[in-house]
Amino acid sequence: MIKVLVVDDEEPLRRLLKKELARKGFLVDAASDGDAALKMLGEDVYDVVLVDIVMPGMDGISLIKKIKEDPDPPTVIVLTGKATVETAVEAMKNGAFDYFTKPYKLDELIIVINRAYEFGKTVLKNQLLQQELVRKESPVEFISRSRQLNDILALIKKVAPTDSTAFIHGESGTGKELIANTIWHHSRRSSLPFIALNCATLSENLIESELFGHEKGAFTNAFQTKHGIVEVADRGTLFLDEIGEMPISLQAKLLRFLDSGEFRRVGSNKTLKVDVRVIAATNKDLSGLIKSGEFREDLFYRLNVINITIPPLRERKEDITDLSAYFLKKYSRRTSKDINGFEQEVVDALGEYHWPGNVRELENVIERAVILCDSDRIGIDDISLPAAAASHGNEGADKSLEGIEKDYILKVLREANGNQSIASQILGIDRKTLYLKLKKYGIKTA
Repeated sequence: MIKVLVVDDEEPLRRLLKKELARKGFLVDAASDGDAALKMLGEDVYDVVLVDIVMPGMDGISLIKKIKEDPDPPTVIVLTGKATVETAVEAMKNGAFDYFTKPYKLDELIIVINRAYEFGKTVLKNQLLQQELVRKESPVEFISRSRQLNDILALIKKVAPTDSTAFIHGESGTGKELIANTIWHHSRRSSLPFIALNCATLSENLIESELFGHEKGAFTNAFQTKHGIVEVADRGTLFLDEIGEMPISLQAKLLRFLDSGEFRRVGSNKTLKVDVRVIAATNKDLSGLIKSGEFREDLFYRLNVINITIPPLRERKEDITDLSAYFLKKYSRRTSKDINGFEQEVVDALGEYHWPGNVRELENVIERAVILCDSDRIGIDDISLPAAAASHGNEGADKSLEGIEKDYILKVLREANGNQSIASQILGIDRKTLYLKLKKYGIKTA
C-alpha cells in the first residue's frame, strides 16, 4: 500500500486530501508545515510527499531541498495555488516529480501519485539496468599480444568459475575494472548484477552507508531505510575499486562481511546475510599502507586469495599496436569518420612513449587524434605526445623519460589552462596521481 504525506498549511485541504486519498486505498498522514513534515519523515517511511509551495516558516522549496538530502528520498509532488513559471521551474530543478496547480482534479492527482510511486521504486532498478545494458552491449574486449596479458587471461579463465575473492593490482589506467569485468563475464554469476563501488569517491561518513545501507533515523537526514550495494549485489559480483582508500574504521566490518557474508546496516542491530562474490582492486602499495597502520594486514590476506597484477603499458609495448587499432576503430565509428590507419612516424612515436597514464592515456590520445584528423590516416600532427614532437624534430631527443613526462604534463596543463581535473582526464590518470607527479617534479599551479 502506498504511503503518502500531505504537507499543506490549509487545514480544510489537508482534511479533504487525507479523506479522499484514504478512500482510494492510500495510507495518508498530514503535516501543517515544513518542520512538522521533517519530523514525521524522520519517524516514518513515506513513498510520496505532496508539498505546498507557499507555507509559513519553511516554504515548499526549502522542504524539497531538505527531503532530497536523504540518500534515498521519497518522491515529491508539488501542489500550490499560487503558481508561477519560476516556482514550477525551481521545484522541478530541486527534484520534484511533478507539479499541480490548485484547484486540481483528484483523479488526475491519483494517477500521478501512482506514477510517482512507481518512479521512486524503479530509480535504483533502472540505474542497475542501465549499468547492466552497457556491460551486456559492450562485450569484453581483452586485447593482448603480450605474454603477460595472455597469462592473466588464462588465469582468469581458471578462477572465474569459482567464488574466490580476487585482488587486482596495477597502476592507474592499466584496466583493473576491465579485468574485474572479464572475471564476471566468465563466472557462473554473469547473468546476475556486477556492481562497482569506487572507495575513493566517497567520504568516510558516506562509504559505510553506501556499502551496507542504513536504517531510517540512523543519522541526520536519514529519513528512510536505504539498502546498501551489498544487498543490491546479492547473488552477483561486487567490485571494490581503490580498496586502499577504505577507512581503517570500516575495514574490520568488511573483513567480517568477506568471512561470513553477514553485515549490519548503519543504525541497526539486526544481522543480515547475502551471497556476493567480491573483487577488489588498487593502484597503491598495500604492504606500505600495512606498515603505516592505514590498512589491516588480515584484510589484505583475506582479499589476496587470487592475486592478479597488471603490468603497466610501458612493460608490454607489443600491445600498443593492437590497442591503438582498436581505439581507432571505436572512435572512427563514433565520429562517423573513415580513418583506416596510422602513418609510420605515429606508430614509432606511440611505441617510443612511456605512457604514464597507461591504456587510459592511450585511448584518450587516439580519441583526440581521431577528432583532429582530416584525412584517412592519423598523422604526427594529429597526436599530442612529447615523443611525437621529438620524432617530428630533434627537440628533447636526448631527454630522460622523466624529463619527457614532466614536459608533457606542463604542456597538458597549459592546454587545460591550469585546470587539474581537465589535465588529469587528458593524461588518463586520476587527480591524486597527477598531484603526486606535480609534487615530484616541483610543478606549481595557481
